[in-house]
Amino acid sequence: MPATATAAVGFAALLDRLVAEPPGRIHPVALFGRVVAPLDRTWAHPSLVGVGVALGLPLLASGVVFGVVSALAPVPPLAALAAGLVLFSTVSLRMLLDEARDVVSLTTEDLPAARTRLLSLAGRDAASLSAPEVRSAAVESLAENLADGFVAPLLAFTLVAPVSLAGGAAAATWVKAVNTLDSMLGYPHKPHGTASARLDDLTMWLPARVTAVLLALSARDLRALSRAREQTSNPPSPNSGWPMATLAAGLSLRLEKPGVYVLDFGAPPSASDARRARTLVGRTGWLALVISGVVVWF
Repeated sequence: MPATATAAVGFAALLDRLVAEPPGRIHPVALFGRVVAPLDRTWAHPSLVGVGVALGLPLLASGVVFGVVSALAPVPPLAALAAGLVLFSTVSLRMLLDEARDVVSLTTEDLPAARTRLLSLAGRDAASLSAPEVRSAAVESLAENLADGFVAPLLAFTLVAPVSLAGGAAAATWVKAVNTLDSMLGYPHKPHGTASARLDDLTMWLPARVTAVLLALSARDLRALSRAREQTSNPPSPNSGWPMATLAAGLSLRLEKPGVYVLDFGAPPSASDARRARTLVGRTGWLALVISGVVVWF
């Protein structure tokens, strides 16, 4: 079991490095989104429907994964392959880094194009953002997506896989499904998404703080955590402030979403600063993978 789980982590890391993302037409997250989309409408009893969606759909997705990986358990190489594919589909590091690189590069070459490209990272109105503000949004998104889209499912797998490989794959799937529901439904104007948003807040509580610790370790500056702690509550999210503030503190940056929050540890990010942030996030992702592989082995 330890070798099988470690092989699954290694296989997922290799695929992320080589492929970045599965093709959209067969991407499990995209397929899950197609299941959710018809439910994103007006309901007579939105709260009741929302609770059913928030609890039922992640459970359904993780149940399917658990069944498939369990069925392959008698053949460990196949089980490792299946679990690795599942983990690969739930984590995303290379694509995050690639998108951030492109946005940052465009801020020095074509600001309107950078504003448009930013939409692939951050869901905000970028039409009037300056170049430093676009870079700030990119850096913020690097930190937040590292926690939500990478560390969270990887952490779930790491905690459960030593006991059950199928359970680890199912746990990663459940976390990804919860996060996907929040990204699709978790908005104030969608009352049927309130339960999904609250469940995501609970689910991401630990991964956000683990990500902050990993960022501080990667920056070789554990004091960044104590400096960040003073401003983690500035963003309205109960979780995103931790990785964002720690990244800003570790690199002495000022990150700002105009009219919403400021994380002030220095100057607004230059292109060079944003590239340093991207490098640190990439290093943190690989540190998380190494730790995961070691934990599931031992």
